[in-house]
Amino acid sequence: MLALGVGVGAAIGPGVGGADSTLAGERLPLLLPMIASLARTGAGAHASASTPVQPPPVRTEATPTRKKRRRTRKQAARDDSTSATTTPISTSKTTAPATKAPPSTTKPSTLPPVTSVWLITLSGATFAQALTQPATAPYIDSELVPAGTLLSSWSALDGDAFASEAGLLGGTPPQTLDSIVQPPCPEGATGAQCAPETADALSAADEFLKQTVPAITSSAAYRAHGLIVISFATIDNATASSLPAGASTATLGSDEPAGVLLISPFAKAGARPASTFDPTSPKQSLSGLLH
Repeated sequence: MLALGVGVGAAIGPGVGGADSTLAGERLPLLLPMIASLARTGAGAHASASTPVQPPPVRTEATPTRKKRRRTRKQAARDDSTSATTTPISTSKTTAPATKAPPSTTKPSTLPPVTSVWLITLSGATFAQALTQPATAPYIDSELVPAGTLLSSWSALDGDAFASEAGLLGGTPPQTLDSIVQPPCPEGATGAQCAPETADALSAADEFLKQTVPAITSSAAYRAHGLIVISFATIDNATASSLPAGASTATLGSDEPAGVLLISPFAKAGARPASTFDPTSPKQSLSGLLH
């Protein structure tokens, strides 16, 4: 606008009227196009000055913003913490290799299934005497001893204890123990011929066994789980023991080992072990003698 005013003033001039006014009238038509051009130029300049210049677009892919960088760092820290917490921790323990124990030299105790036991007590003599007199005791010498296990060092008390323990430990109930005692010699002169420690006494014991043992071995109970224990003892009648008539006693001793014979499906035929009976460990004797 300032440039426009200056141009108009110069065209009009200082004088008014006369030659000067004529000159002004001549100049004015020539200046109008110039004034219009200046007006347009000024308006364009004003328009260009008032219109804000837009900066060129910035590509976001090339340079990430600070906010995005912060987010990336946080995400990386979060990933690191996650990987640290999710890393499996080994809980396995390292143990020293187990050492093998040396093999045991003792065999485990195995008890035979014995539930039926017969304890036979004979009058006088010993198994040693019976074996030295085969003609007097042929059944004991030729049939019973070869069929069973003979324990020459056992006493009558050992045989009785072994029979009782075998009936209790060998099998499951019901368990039975039958005690069979040879009848004593008759009283008076009639019984003199079967007095203990005589050949007739040994012959009477041999005959008693010959009738008793086959009756037991033929039973189903014996064949399934039976045991016969035979020993010698001192058998007295009622008069000698001051007992009521018809009664008799069998005295079992341990001072002189008369020997014990075991006959059973679980006993070893013809065996003569030198083992002794241990009353504190009957299971060991039972498992060692019977299979």
